[in-house]
Amino acid sequence: MPSNPTSPAGAVPVEGPAPRITLIGKPGCHLCDDARTVIARVAADLGVGWSELSILDDPALMDRYAEEIPVTLVDGRRHDYWRVDEARLRAALG
Repeated sequence: MPSNPTSPAGAVPVEGPAPRITLIGKPGCHLCDDARTVIARVAADLGVGWSELSILDDPALMDRYAEEIPVTLVDGRRHDYWRVDEARLRAALG
């Protein structure tokens, strides 16, 4: 299945269904790496799409989230920051 062609600038294209989860982070962030692992596992288990944005690519994201990354959005609303609780993420997507 093709990636979403309407992804915002800086989004990592993700194969599969339209993203319900968005990870906002930046390269080299170890907490972002941990969050990405949890999000990828949950998304694969539940069959939901996810995307990733970097605060380095978007000044508005940098202004809003620089001190909170990684930030997890579910259906466009802030869900978690700094850490991703796997059980809480699964419940939010259920």
